[in-house]
Amino acid sequence: MPKRPESLETLQIALELVRRIPKGRTITAPELRQQLTEAGFERDMRTIQRQLETLSEYFDIDRDDTAKPYRYCWKERAKGLSLPSLSPQECLLLTLAEQQMGQLLPPRLMKSMEGFFVQARTQLNEKSSAKRELDWLKKVRVVSTSQPLLPPKVDPAVFEQVSNALYGDQWLNVKYKNAAGKTLESRVMPLGLAQQGQRMYLVCRFDGYDNERSLALHRIQSASVSAFTFQRPPEFDLKKFDDDGRFGYGRGNKIKLSFLIEKDAGLHLLESPLSEDQQVEEEADQYRITATVVDTDMLDWWLRGFGDVVSEISKHGKE
Repeated sequence: MPKRPESLETLQIALELVRRIPKGRTITAPELRQQLTEAGFERDMRTIQRQLETLSEYFDIDRDDTAKPYRYCWKERAKGLSLPSLSPQECLLLTLAEQQMGQLLPPRLMKSMEGFFVQARTQLNEKSSAKRELDWLKKVRVVSTSQPLLPPKVDPAVFEQVSNALYGDQWLNVKYKNAAGKTLESRVMPLGLAQQGQRMYLVCRFDGYDNERSLALHRIQSASVSAFTFQRPPEFDLKKFDDDGRFGYGRGNKIKLSFLIEKDAGLHLLESPLSEDQQVEEEADQYRITATVVDTDMLDWWLRGFGDVVSEISKHGKE
């Protein structure tokens, strides 16, 4: 196999480095070298440093040389290395992802993707061929299943610290004010982030405890990422935590629920059952619903919301 020209090797490494320099955060030459090594490009540190120095001269790349190792990032308004052109479908997908996932992704990741989001929005508005995709954004919407409420205000600095600690499996120091107005300061192990309606919750373990708690993000008054990392508990599963009804103020206890509901109000339960084992019996102008569900406060609120159209409610421990 003929040997590739040295100039081609140099260009390839330069492109790989440019692709890996982030926006909104910094990265060091040793970190970049490690990434290149994992991608199959073995280069010594001096070569990497020399390439970075050259790239900093010709691209909008900032170099922080106040301390070693030097740190690199794209300048705030730099275009970076964007895709030469996105298809209308790719623009649509990126725009939808930005709208729907913006609150669930770490701020650093969102900042590093900002160039692609801007490019997608720009191309959707500029390309005449993208009219159908642009119109599609006006044709789809995620709607609320309850009375719409404005989201509580979350301190952006708190959200960034929380998401960074969760992303890096690092301990988090928080100052938290609970619903009763009591303020506490503690170190917590962040395990998951969940959005419930307009509110976001951090699932965590307090230092010294082995049970999970949910902290409303808007009640965290301050947060700072610790330098210490932790091993995630192998037994913790965010999906199971949700399935157990923990976000609905339950303890994971399953019950056999039975109730009567007037047909007009209960028709939707025939289309969207409470559980896989739900059974429905017709009784004159009512349905008798029987299903295995998790016993939660949210279940009680849901049942009470029907008022007089629901009757004969019974709960029994699951056999």
